[in-house]
Order: sequence, then structure tokens, then C-alpha cells
Amino acid sequence: MKSIQLLSIFCLLILSCRKEPKPEPIFVHDIQNGPTPWTHDVFEETEADFTFALISDLNGGEREGVYSKAVTQLNRLDPTFVLSVGDLIDGGTADTMQLAREWDSFDTRTSKLNMPFFYLGGNHDLTHPAMRDFWKKRYGPRYYHFLYRDVLFLMMDSEDFEETRMMEIFQARDTALRIIRGEIEGKYEDGTYYNMPERTTGAMGSAQLDYFKGILRDNPDVKWTFVLMHKPLWMREDEKGLGPLESLLADRPYTVINGHFHSLSHRKRHERDYIILGTTGGSQHAGDSLSMDHLTLIRMLEEPEITHVKMDGILNKELKK
Repeated sequence: MKSIQLLSIFCLLILSCRKEPKPEPIFVHDIQNGPTPWTHDVFEETEADFTFALISDLNGGEREGVYSKAVTQLNRLDPTFVLSVGDLIDGGTADTMQLAREWDSFDTRTSKLNMPFFYLGGNHDLTHPAMRDFWKKRYGPRYYHFLYRDVLFLMMDSEDFEETRMMEIFQARDTALRIIRGEIEGKYEDGTYYNMPERTTGAMGSAQLDYFKGILRDNPDVKWTFVLMHKPLWMREDEKGLGPLESLLADRPYTVINGHFHSLSHRKRHERDYIILGTTGGSQHAGDSLSMDHLTLIRMLEEPEITHVKMDGILNKELKK
């Protein structure tokens, strides 16, 4: 018994003499004083922020290979998720077989993303009852919201027309396209479709407005709100535009983002950022330097840091785009 007690005391003495190993430092250098060839040695060990990406118009004449390249580049950039602002297929048809082929093509390419992708429809995707029905069966709601890390995303349908008006727009658009293709005589700028306000600004119905009113009411204190749409509803001045929601957004920080014009632009409205994205494979305007393929990255800190990255400037290790 005595020998066991002595052994125990001996072991305790050894343990007490041992020094606990110091944790491995993140950064070690041997410069004690004077200038250093680095800015600082405080490293961010954990990140409270996140980054998401946006793509814009693929269509109005999709250029082959651009979107597939964008998917590869997004996987390299590795955002938390990717959002869209519409015109994902050529669409513009009531032929469900054709719609299935086009959506299959888009979904096949999109499935190669390593992160979640959030769909949003544009005029190419939704402006016909058959296209709406196809979307509903395949993707569910045309407008919706989600909340991520106290940041609210409002995903809006700018093609929210009554069915009668939608068919008038669809038929006028079809005639305009036939004029552009040279199938019938006429001047595009003199046609009915060119002069329809919905061609540029879209519309929001009362049910959608009520939905987003409720979402804003239920989420009053989020850190930031992003409002996404295809056509710029904020350019429409009546009750079918964004105005009624803008009044509810007035007391919170928010950013509005849309596509449709195939040219990148930024402006301040109500002291907030309103951004129109360019293209991710869609047709471009000759002579317009801001009509370009790009990816938009938004790092969400206390405020969003927005960066537009030209796709033709992203190279892999073989120096290929």
C-alpha cells in the first residue's frame, strides 16, 4: 500500500514539472522592431460575413458557351449561393415541348454549380399562360422570399400581368419579332409592342404586392433587404410599379437589382443603390462598353460590398478564360 502511494506521489511530481505545449501560433516571424514587409499580422480566423453571386440575362439571342463558362467560373469563385434576375431561356412560346427542351438545357448546365441557385423569371420565361403553367409545375411560385443570416431577399415577378393583358403583350411581341426577322414588313420602333410601357417596366399585381407587404411587415429589423426583379418595376410610376413597396422600404437599408436592358448601370434613388445588370450570355449592344458578360459578387458585411467581375478577365491556371 505504501509503495503505491509513493508511486502516485512520484507521478504527480513528474506531471507538475511538465510544461504544457504552447498552441501553435498562426503566424511566426523574427522581426522584433522596425518596419515589416506586411500590412499587419492579425488574421481573420472565422468569418461572420458571406458572399453571394448574381447572373443576368442569357437571352434575346443567347451566345453559345457563355453560361457554361460562367458556371465554371462561379465554382472557382465559390460564393455561398447564386441568384438570377431572369431571361434564362429563349422562351416566348406556348409550345410546351420546346419549353421543356430549353429548360432542360438550362437546368443541365446549372446543375454543375457547387452551390444553391435561385431562379427568377423574366419576359422570355413567363409572358404567356403556358409558360407560367410550365414554371409553376417545374419551379413553383413566380415570386417568393427567403432569409439568410438576417438578410432578406425579395424575389419578384415583373411579368405579373392580368391574363388578357399578357396575351396582348405576347401577340404584339410576336409581331415585333417577325418584323425584326424580316418575315413581315414594318418598322420595329413604330409597332405596338415597342410603345407598350410593359415592354420596359413590367408590372406587379395586387396579390404580389400584398404578399411582399406581409413579408416586410413580418421582417422589420433585418440587417439588409435585397429586392430582385427582371424588369425595372421602379421605373413604373403607377400602382403596378415598385412605388408602394418603396414607401414600406424607406425606413430600412435595401438594394434593388434588375436586368432586362443588357447593359450594366448604377444609380442612386431614395438614397439607395439601384443596379441594372448586364449579361451572362445574352445579346449585347454594339458600341456599348457596359453591355458585357459579367458576374456580380456581393459580400455581405454590415453593408454590402458589390463587385462586378468581367467574365473575360477570369483566367484559370492554364491562363484560359
